[in-house]
Amino acid sequence: MPLNFANWLLAATPIIVMLVLMLGVNWGGSKAGAAAWLAAILVALAVFGASPWLLLIAQLKSLLLTLDVLYIIWMALLLFHVADEAGAISVIGERLPRLTSDRTMQALLLGWVFVSFLQGIGGFGVPVAVVAPLLVSLGFAPVQAVIMASLGHGWAITFGSLAISYQTLIATTNVPGEVLAPDSALLMGLVTLASGAAVAHAGAGWKGLLRGLPMLLVLSVVMSGMQYVLATNGLWTLGATVASLTGLAVGIGLTTLPWFRRLPIETPAVQTTTSDGPRRSLRLAMSIYAVLILLAILINLVPSIKDIFNQVTISFEFPALSTSLGWETPAEAGRRISVFGHPGAILLYSSLIGALIYASAGYYKPGAVKRILQKVWKGGGNASLGITAMVGMAVIMSHTGMTNLLARGISEGVSARVYPLVAPFVGALGAFMTGSNTNSNVVFGLLQKQTAELLGLSVTLILAAQTTGGSLGSVLAPAKVIVGCSTVGLSGKEGPVIGKMLLYGLLTLTYAALLTWLLATLRGG
Repeated sequence: MPLNFANWLLAATPIIVMLVLMLGVNWGGSKAGAAAWLAAILVALAVFGASPWLLLIAQLKSLLLTLDVLYIIWMALLLFHVADEAGAISVIGERLPRLTSDRTMQALLLGWVFVSFLQGIGGFGVPVAVVAPLLVSLGFAPVQAVIMASLGHGWAITFGSLAISYQTLIATTNVPGEVLAPDSALLMGLVTLASGAAVAHAGAGWKGLLRGLPMLLVLSVVMSGMQYVLATNGLWTLGATVASLTGLAVGIGLTTLPWFRRLPIETPAVQTTTSDGPRRSLRLAMSIYAVLILLAILINLVPSIKDIFNQVTISFEFPALSTSLGWETPAEAGRRISVFGHPGAILLYSSLIGALIYASAGYYKPGAVKRILQKVWKGGGNASLGITAMVGMAVIMSHTGMTNLLARGISEGVSARVYPLVAPFVGALGAFMTGSNTNSNVVFGLLQKQTAELLGLSVTLILAAQTTGGSLGSVLAPAKVIVGCSTVGLSGKEGPVIGKMLLYGLLTLTYAALLTWLLATLRGG
């Protein structure tokens, strides 16, 4: 389809509908997502040459993607309510602040460092779904909690989850990982500080950001430096995991120093007593999260164990598709879902083991199982509908050339001097639409490479900007925001959260764009 403003605006119609309804009319994700999905279908049929057969196959593909996401959401809700019903969340909420009484430090440790570690070992939705409720238990407002947990792990996405999105970029562009690593790790490392600063400001305002600046600087250097060393030495699959784990150890150590805390630290008591049950220890309360971390490391990082848990998968082969206007989607396998090795499965195992631990300690009252399941159902219902609609919309747009047209509209007609400013926003667009940096790299990786070659720019730098923008854009995706909102009681109220997150997101993306432009200028192209 020819690129002109009218066609570009038509391609953007589903996104515009979604944002207007969520931000302007204050619709929830399920209603706004359904409207945007319907808009995508109508525009695809009327303007972009889609056939009913193409739309049917696209929706079947989207159902696999949706199942992949919902597996995590429902199991993350289960994990939270298993812990909450046992009183563990209230114990954690009372005791963790005693590591440091400073709200900025609490926000950074959980909303920046710990959430990034979960991104390193987990995947879509897990970091936000696990950490947002913990932040609420510490006294942060639900909107704050979702924003912090979402923005905090943006820097860890490219080299997190075993670097799936990075390896996808390698496969899509045919550029060796060893060649891509220096620029990708450098740009993602520089973005680490912006992610932490966004969390500090969201959690404690400008005063909190300034007060937390020493910790921000120290941990940024530690985590970005560790990630760079690992990525440039061929260990990019462990980049974010080891970097954030190192940052967590250093951060906890720093809270013992007067420079990094505003008030004296109280010596934590060994146990906490509740008014309606036995004495509860912090160690036992945290056990479910320790189990989660241990299982995630074993199943994701130990080859022999990983092979055992990933033997059973769900996958389907889909035929090649094309629109009447010539946009083609090759035959391919849909999203492959590992039944027993999936992040959702790991959350389920952790929930069951945690429930056994809490039950053996006498933390549950009669009827606990029923109450847990009712809360999971209540929290997951609307979120599931919204995600199903939005993923369906994104797949329709990618299979009819709408997403590609949007990116072309952003990139074409831009000079070589200006394009480095644009490249991160192209990556962010793909991730915002699909909720995945991996998908953005699939859709736009080759386009970015070819554009860099035509303009005489560094291919590795532009591809680094693509995956950096994709990482930062993916945390803003409505589908992911719905995940976080569903775990803190904000289902149906995602609009205000997205509105506030977009401002932070645009600032961090602009920061990444300026860094890309500066590096390109210093290199002379």
